[in-house]
Order: sequence, then structure tokens, then C-alpha cells
Amino acid sequence: MTGTGPAAPAAGLLRGLPPLPRLLIGTQFAFNIGFFAVLPFLTAHLGGTLALAGWLVGLVLGLRTFSQQGLFVVGGTLTDRFGPRPVVLAGCALRVAGFTWLGFAQDTWAVIGSVLLVGFAAALFSPAVETETVRQAVLHEAATGVARTRVLALFNAAGQAGALLGPPLGAALLPIGFRAACLAGAGVFVVVFLGHLRLMPCTPAKSPADTLASAPGGARAVLRNRRFLALCAAYGGYLIVYNQLYLALPQEVERATGGQAALGWLFTLSSVLVIAGQLPVSRWAARRLSPRTAMLLGLLLMAAGSLAAAALLPVRAFGGLGPSLVFVVLLSVGQMLVVPAARAWVPDLTDDRHLGLGVGALSSSAGLLVLVGSAPLGALFGRGGVLPWLALAAVPAAAALCLPGRSGPMRPGFSKVGASTAGNPR
Repeated sequence: MTGTGPAAPAAGLLRGLPPLPRLLIGTQFAFNIGFFAVLPFLTAHLGGTLALAGWLVGLVLGLRTFSQQGLFVVGGTLTDRFGPRPVVLAGCALRVAGFTWLGFAQDTWAVIGSVLLVGFAAALFSPAVETETVRQAVLHEAATGVARTRVLALFNAAGQAGALLGPPLGAALLPIGFRAACLAGAGVFVVVFLGHLRLMPCTPAKSPADTLASAPGGARAVLRNRRFLALCAAYGGYLIVYNQLYLALPQEVERATGGQAALGWLFTLSSVLVIAGQLPVSRWAARRLSPRTAMLLGLLLMAAGSLAAAALLPVRAFGGLGPSLVFVVLLSVGQMLVVPAARAWVPDLTDDRHLGLGVGALSSSAGLLVLVGSAPLGALFGRGGVLPWLALAAVPAAAALCLPGRSGPMRPGFSKVGASTAGNPR
């Protein structure tokens, strides 16, 4: 392979994609710039500036995740009905409104309302983008033989690149105030909205009769599909642990250093690891591991990260940041294995006509588990000590036990129903 470093194969893979998946990957990049300009600093704003209790901070963050991940099924179903373009545009408009409101919110009810709106906006935007990306990855695999997990890995790496640039943008604006970071995030989504308004292809919507006939059947099929529900439970365990980047990590950094200055560097480390490692890890996993084995290994690495953090709490290595560092590193490696494998597995467990519903249900069920687990974990981490990290380690371990049986070979492509909804760039 020509080129040096991870950027060369990434650029080659991106150039080999059709225009639509390239647009979707660029969208994920821009989405995370705006998102991460705000989210890493939300915990400090809620607990510091607004002086909310630790359990309430955990609840607010859980509500944000649930209103986003928990309602993905709504965005996925609307994507099946109308196609991705109008759902993406609606999500962008609501995200602009939500970030603007959050920047001016002072009362608890206003904070909760704005956070719910921010989350629901992503519940429209993200499943539409992810569903079409999964569809295009499967179609590209059928046409070229390039493993779908590699395209999905590139999508994940683009998101992490945005996550890398977002926190410095927010941090640069924090001296002006949290409101400035929120307005900057809103501005990014204005740009995303205008870009999709011009470039996102239109796809024919289903007739109302088709929607009414197919939606209940798709929901019933999902609820009866034990293998898919097992995948959802396992993915929920991953998401609970990943959510601790915004709950446990800020509190641990505060405990260890007395401030939040190191938090931006830890987020940067996580993003750099995924940007540099996602494609090589996914290429290695695609050759040697089934999706089930990749997810199992990733979840076990996350459990090991929490256990190692617990063991390192008494040690003052790296200025007291040893637990945070090992947690971030192992969580990031686990994420590289879990996320592309889970997304690539969905088309093999769901009907082509309900791919959006399947993608949405995967995140919605995971978001519900995050909502249930966030307040207790927030209370535990607010008390400090080893116990919260041990409890956190049990989550991915339990998720690994929930994984469905051996995944088997991936389907080579979609049926005509699935292919007909892919759309072509205008």
C-alpha cells in the first residue's frame, strides 16, 4: 500500500467511494465539531456555574443521551419513510435551536428542556446519516469487495476527527463564557444545514399506505428477533461505558488535579487514538475476527480499562492522571472494535426495508440503558473511591455475556428493495 501513516490508506479509501458516502462521512466530521465544542464542558457548567447536585448532573446527562440515543428509533423510522434528506435538515434546525437555548438557560427546567431538544435533534439527524452510511457501505462492499466495516470505520474516524477539533474550539471560547461555545456549536450546524440543503440527494418517499403497512410489521419483527435484541443489549453496555467520558472522566480529573485543564487533553488523546488507529484496527479485525468476536474483545478491553483505573487510584503517576489515561486508552481501543462491528452486523439481522428502524432501535435501546444507569453511576462517582470503577467494569463484562451467538458470514449486499432506496447524488 502506498503512502505513509494512517492518513494515506484513509485518503485512498475515501477517494474510492461514490459521492454520497463521501458526503455522509464529511457530515459526521462536521457534526462532531459542533457537538464536541459544547458537550465536554457541559458537566463543569452544570456542576460549577449552575451548582447542580452530582445526581442531578448525572440525570441531565442521562436525559440528553436518552433523548438522543433513546429516540433514534423515531429518526430511523422517519428515514425509512421519507428518506434521509428531510430528516437530516430537520435535525440540524432543531440542534441550532437547542444549542442557542442551552447557552442562555439558567434555571434547571430550562437546562433540561434545552438538553432534551439538543438530544432529540440528534435523534433525527444521526440515524438518518448512519442508516444511509450503512446502506452505502453494504452496496459498496457488493460492488467492490471492500469490507463494509472499513467504510464504517472511516465514518467513525471522521467523527473522531471532528471530536478532536471540537473541544479546542469550545475551550478557546470558554474564557468568553459557556454561551459562546454553545453559539459556536449552533453556527457549525447552520453550515451543516446549508450544505445538506444543497448537496444531499432526494430519495422518493414511501406512500402512506406502504408506511402504515410496513412499520408495525417491522417493529414486531424487531421485538421478536432475539439475536437483534441481544446485540442491542450488548451495544447498550458499550454506550454506558462510553458515556462516562462525559460523567466519570470530568469528575476523576477534578479529583486528581483540582481543575478541568487536563480534560481537553484527554479528549484529544481519545480522538487521536481513534483517528490513527481506527482503520488499521478495522482492517485487522475484518481479516481475522467475526463481528461477534470483535465486539467481545472490545467490551473486555473496556472492562479492563475500568479495572485498571480502579487499581491505579492510589498511584500518583502522571500527576494523578494515571486512572484517567488508562481508562481513555482502553476505552478508545474497545470503541474501535465495537462500533464498526455493531453497525455492520445490523443489516444481517434486520429486513432491508426497515434498515432505518434497525439502526434506530440499536441506539434507542442502548440509550434507554444509559438513562437507567447514569444517575446511579453519577451518584457513585460523586462519592469517589474504587467502588464506582469496579461497578463500571461490570457493565461491559455483562454486555459481553449478552452478545448473540456466532454471527456467521455477512450478506454480500441488499436486495432490490434495499438498493432502490439508496439514491444518487444530484
